Amino acid sequence: MATLVDLPDLVLLEIFSYLPVRDRIRISRVCHRWKRLVDDRWLWRHVDLTLYTMRPKVMWHLLRRYMATRLHSLRMGGYLFSGSQAPQLSPALMRALGQKCPNLRRLCLHVADLSMVPITSLPRTLRTLELHSCEISMAWLLKEQDPTVLPLLECIVLDRVPAFRDEHLQGLTRFRALRSLVLGGTYRVTETGLDASLQELSYLQRLEVLGCTLSADSTLLAISRHLRDVRKIRLTVGGLSAPGLAVLEGMPALESLCLQGPLITPEMPTPAQIVASCLSMPKLKALEVQGLGWEGQEAERVLCKGLPHCMVIVRPCPKESMDWWM
Repeated sequence: MATLVDLPDLVLLEIFSYLPVRDRIRISRVCHRWKRLVDDRWLWRHVDLTLYTMRPKVMWHLLRRYMATRLHSLRMGGYLFSGSQAPQLSPALMRALGQKCPNLRRLCLHVADLSMVPITSLPRTLRTLELHSCEISMAWLLKEQDPTVLPLLECIVLDRVPAFRDEHLQGLTRFRALRSLVLGGTYRVTETGLDASLQELSYLQRLEVLGCTLSADSTLLAISRHLRDVRKIRLTVGGLSAPGLAVLEGMPALESLCLQGPLITPEMPTPAQIVASCLSMPKLKALEVQGLGWEGQEAERVLCKGLPHCMVIVRPCPKESMDWWM
């Protein structure tokens, strides 16, 4: 019977990649071979530190010893304690990530207090920035900020960032490389603010608006006015009507549309009305309906039969409203 000793290095590396960071470091003490494998660059391309309450000293050790030039994506929580017991990330750590990790492309911050961390301290190499349940200062993302900040940023996810408002949304227009924007639970953003900002973000190719106070009709109207090149739309169906959905008819580049529940209103378009609107979208390849209770029902059959050229997915809502990016 084969044992771990008999497995080739590539298989062991694949197994080690599923271990939490703390366990990876522990197994490096088993033998010289495992120590060599734990030091392999491939194993440290993607690091998730959200499971740990970690003090700055430990984080600095990981940065110098294991991550450095190997790191491509990093997920971390705001549990870096420095003096006080309040979770916080420091500007010095953010700057060090930029200096020591030149290949870092994706940074996901969870439950972090960024009110004292200027956006200018973030690594300039970032292409994706995700903020989940984070606090930001009023100065973050404002249009008056240095236009050279994050010059490569292509995607930003703002999930339950309570301070985010119209002024911050307007500030995103300075990221000229931005192509993907996700707003989740950003309840301070207004319909007027969204419309004004999308006018200057006309180059967006993906927009997702989930769990906000915006009505689906007003969101789709703003999209149809300003985002003619958008390829993917995902939104909560609150306030969606058949005329509201119809404004997307003829959208020349739209390839994927997702309508997400669970809020259903009497004005919600019927499956037949959804089919009629989708048939007028020349490049539509995928329609996804989540959390409307249509799975296994007649509504699902109508959608699949009416859109034979599309991949139609009908399923319940995920347990967490923002699970789709995991």
